[in-house]
Amino acid sequence: MTVTGARDPDAGLAPCAARQAQSRGRLHAEEPHPYRGEFQRDRDRIIHCTAFRRLIYKTQVFVNHEGDLYRTRLTHSLEVAQIARTVARELGLNELLVEAICLAHDLGHTPFGHAGQDSLNRCMRDYGGFEHNLQSLRVVDELEDRYAAFRGLNLCFETREGILKHCSRRNARELGELGQRFLSGGQPGLEAQLANLADAIAYNNHDVDDGLRAGLISVDELCSVELFRQEYEQICRNGRISPRATVNETVRAMINRIVSDLLDTTRANLAAAAPDSIDAVRMADAPLVAFSAATHEQHLALKNFLRQSLYRHERVLAMTQRADQVVSSLFNLFFDDPAVMPEEHARRARQWAQEQGDAGRARAVADYVAGMTDRYALSAYRRLVDDTIDF
Repeated sequence: MTVTGARDPDAGLAPCAARQAQSRGRLHAEEPHPYRGEFQRDRDRIIHCTAFRRLIYKTQVFVNHEGDLYRTRLTHSLEVAQIARTVARELGLNELLVEAICLAHDLGHTPFGHAGQDSLNRCMRDYGGFEHNLQSLRVVDELEDRYAAFRGLNLCFETREGILKHCSRRNARELGELGQRFLSGGQPGLEAQLANLADAIAYNNHDVDDGLRAGLISVDELCSVELFRQEYEQICRNGRISPRATVNETVRAMINRIVSDLLDTTRANLAAAAPDSIDAVRMADAPLVAFSAATHEQHLALKNFLRQSLYRHERVLAMTQRADQVVSSLFNLFFDDPAVMPEEHARRARQWAQEQGDAGRARAVADYVAGMTDRYALSAYRRLVDDTIDF
C-alpha cells in the first residue's frame, strides 16, 4: 500500500528536537507505516493498550470511589500531555513524541498511588525492589500482549528513554543503551526533559484543586505559599466571582505563570548551549528544559506545602495505611500460593520460579498486583482476605 504526499514527520522541528529520521529505532524492526510516523504509532499504541485504560481507576491522591471529580492517573496523564504539547509546539520540539511519553509515564503505577508503590517496594525488598518508572517500561517492553511478532508495544528508543525518568544503578546495568545515562551521566532528549517537568507542574497545581475540593486544605493555608497567594490575590482584585471560579482561575494562573517561565528559561538555555542535535542535548551537563531559579524555588515551596498539609493529612494517611494492608496482603497471598492468581499470571509465576527462584516468582506477583486498579485490588482483598475492610 502506498500513500502519496504523506507529510514529513520531521518538518518544522528545531535542530535539537527528536527526529524520526535519526531515531535509534525499535527493539524489533518493523516496516514503516504508509501514513503514520513512528512517534505517532507509539502514541497510538499507548492509547490503545490495556494498561492505559486501567489508569482511569487508579488513584492520584484520592481513591477512585471518594468522588467523581478528583484526578485519576488517566486524567492526570492527559493534563500532563496537554501542558507538554503546548510547550513543545512553542519550542519546535516533537509534539507526538512528548505526548507519547506523557501518556505512558504512569502506566506502571500501582493501585492506591504512591502508597501502593511504597508497599509493593517493601514486599519486593529482597527480590530487586519495585520502581514505578521501571515498571512503566516493563509494561511497554514486556507485559502488554497485543502483537504476534513481539511482546510489549515495541516502542521507539526515544519514547522508552522518556518513560524511564528515574532508575537505580543496579537496574540501569540491565538495560543496555537505555540505562547508560544513569551510569555515566548525561541527559535524555528535550522531549523527555519536558515531559518530566510537565508532570511536576500538573501534579502540584491540580493537587491544589483536589485538596481544596476535598476540604483537606484551605485557601487561608495556601496563602502561606507565595505562588498561590500572589495569583489568588490578583484574581480577587479583578472582581467578584464564586469561590469555585476563584480557585479555578488561581490554579489556571499558576500554571500559566510557571509554564511561561519554563518557556523563557528553556529558550535562554537553548540559545546559550546551541545544541544542534538530540545527541548534543544528551551530552549537556544539566537539563536544558528548566525553570528559573526563582520559579523553581516557588514550585518547591508549593510542593513542600502539599507534602506537609495534604499528603500527610490524617485522612490521606489513613488511606495510606489501608492501601498498604491491601497491597501487602495480596502480594503475600499470591507469593505463597500463585495458583490463587488467574491462570495466565499463575503460569508465569511457576515458569519464572523455575528459571529464577523466589525472585522470579515475586516479580510475577508484583507485575500482577501493580497492574490492578484500586477497585479491583479492593474487590480481590475482600474476596480473598477480609470482606469487612472499610475504605
